[in-house]
This record gives sequence, C-alpha cells and structure tokens, in this order.
Amino acid sequence: MAFESLILDARGNPFQGALDGIGGETFTDARTSNFSLGAVNAEVVIDLHGKATFVFDARTGAASLTYLCEGSVDGTNYMALPMFANFQLLVAVALAEEYVPSVVIATTHSGVYSVNCAGFRRLRVRVSAYTSGAVTIAPRASASDFLIYSRPLPATKHVTVTAAANAGATITLPAAGVGLFHYITYLECTRNATAALAGTATLIVTSTNLPGSPAWSNGNAMAAGGTVTDVFINGANPLKSSAANTNTTIVMPAAGAAVLNRGNCSYYVGA
Repeated sequence: MAFESLILDARGNPFQGALDGIGGETFTDARTSNFSLGAVNAEVVIDLHGKATFVFDARTGAASLTYLCEGSVDGTNYMALPMFANFQLLVAVALAEEYVPSVVIATTHSGVYSVNCAGFRRLRVRVSAYTSGAVTIAPRASASDFLIYSRPLPATKHVTVTAAANAGATITLPAAGVGLFHYITYLECTRNATAALAGTATLIVTSTNLPGSPAWSNGNAMAAGGTVTDVFINGANPLKSSAANTNTTIVMPAAGAAVLNRGNCSYYVGA
C-alpha cells in the first residue's frame, strides 16, 4: 500500500511552497486580522522580519480622526512613511501623486493602502488626531517586492505664473507632504517686451530647495515685441528637490520697464 505524505503549515493548511494558488482552495487563519483604533495614539504594530511590502485595509462607519503609517529601523523610534492610496501603485501606472502622508476621516471611510517597507524592522498604523469614533485596520506584510516602475513617471502637476511689467514673479511648488519631494520634469522662464529696453543690467533667476541652489544670469536688453528665454530645463531625468515636504521656488526678478515675466514648471511628487 502506497502512502503520500502531506506537509502542513503552522495553521494546518497544506503547505504550498512556491505553488500558485488556485480556485476552490480555502485556507484557515485563526490569527486576529482586524484591529479597532478609537483613541489618540491608538496603534496596531506589525513586526516585519524580512517583509518588503506592507498593505492595510482601513474602514469606519462614522469617525472623526486622522491616521498615518510609520516605520522603525530599531523598533523604537518611528518616522512617517508615504502611502499609496487604494492600490493606485498597481492600477494607475504608479502615479506619484497618489502618495498620501496621512488620512483625515470626517465621516465614513474605506480604503486600501500600500507601503514600501523593505529594510524596516517594524511598522505601525497610528491615530495621530482624534475626536470621535473608531477606524478598523486590517494589516498584512508580504515578502513580495514593491512594484518598481521602470519607465519615466509622467508629470502630474504644473505651476504657471506671470507678472505685470517691471515686476518679479515666483514659481512656487508647494510642500508635497511628509517624506515627499518634488521631481521637476520641465522648467521655463521667459520675458516678453511691449517696448524696447536698452538695458545693460544682468538679471539673475534664483532658486530654493534645489541641489546646488542653481541660478541663471541673463542680460536685460529687449527688443520691442521680443521674447527671451532665461531658463529652460527639459531633461531626460527629473530634477529632485533637496528637502522633503518643503516649498521649492524659482524666482524671476523685475525685468525692466515694459518687460513681463512668465514662468512654467511641470513636476510630480514622490519619495
């Protein structure tokens, strides 16, 4: 009589190893999977032990609170981590604008969020502000890799500014959120003149929160009806801001009588 051995996992399910899952299989798991957070600093903590991706489901019938995801390398000190909302990482070609630093609930709420947790020892979902109600969190960590999108991300945000004649103009990219940077894909600063300007001055376009604090110098002489491009960036790789969650600015000085500034900047945000 032949006997077939059956290897079971820790919960009595047939051990699959590297086999794919198929329809009709039902696996049991008696571990607690849902946690109700209903107070300020209420949290659910998960130890990672080699996991690379953290996903959690968040739901509430009625609540007024804010929650966020935080990671720790040493198991004690935590830092806020950006989350992808509702698996936009997978279904919307990884648009970086779907990163969220925290979630504010005013009434009802449901969502699924994913976090790249490779290298961290522990993660937690924590209520950072609380008024009423509770949110139910179902967390899960996996050894599967976080999706790496190998193509250039499209710019999803744009700022354009203009100014009256002989006035400065500032392109301001607003702070993107905790742990998030600006990635500039296109930048153009131009001047146009409604009357001739026989200038001999130097105009300097300056910047903040960009690597090396770049600045661009240009002469200010202008022909009537003419246009001059002072700054033009449209490279293959985006220019990343220096500090996360900080305004990035490109400042154009007043250009002279009858001369008007115009600025355009395309960018996206990401970690």
